[in-house]
Amino acid sequence: MWARGNVFLTTCPKAYITAESRTLVEEFFARRRLGGLELGKLSGRQVDAFLILEEAVAGEIRDAQQHSRDAL
Repeated sequence: MWARGNVFLTTCPKAYITAESRTLVEEFFARRRLGGLELGKLSGRQVDAFLILEEAVAGEIRDAQQHSRDAL
């Protein structure tokens, strides 16, 4: 069983990640770290994935900040 936020699975989530998805995630973080998210040079699939990933990262940051405030 695996749970995170509002996501719950009865199997390991790694089984749901395709090679293409893993590549998009790795590319997103590499480009983000290097400051290279030039949307005009990305495919539609990359833009969709990167926007979803950016939203997920922002949510993780908000959750971490909330947990830090709650711990005080």
